[in-house]
Amino acid sequence: MIQQLISDPAVLKQVSQPATSADWPVATDLLETLQAHGDNCIGLAAIMIGIPKRIIAVTLGPVNVPMLNPRLTKKLQPYQATEECLCLPGKKTTTRYKQITVAFQPPQGEEQRLNLSGIAAEAVQHELDHCNGILI
Repeated sequence: MIQQLISDPAVLKQVSQPATSADWPVATDLLETLQAHGDNCIGLAAIMIGIPKRIIAVTLGPVNVPMLNPRLTKKLQPYQATEECLCLPGKKTTTRYKQITVAFQPPQGEEQRLNLSGIAAEAVQHELDHCNGILI
């Protein structure tokens, strides 16, 4: 179900708790909400729909990918990025990494790892900040 986005900084600053397999309906809602905002959004974190769980959904090429308990296992080549957030006004500058490896739980199966670069890497890092209560 498409969910309303939260813009209250007090909610968005909450540190998200680990997700379990019982939280997959939240990932489904994130995917549908991401699809609905696809014209101006490439990633969402569960806290952005008011659920403080470590779940993100990110557009990777033509596919929207849900990730439970994502974590960076590798990051290379720091740079300064200027980003916007769908839930907050304005643009802000932050440090990102050009190349990352993210480990996460997919809908089925064992933990997966993805090597990402460019805008996909930036989007995952932005959503991980949301999971950690960091506002950009």
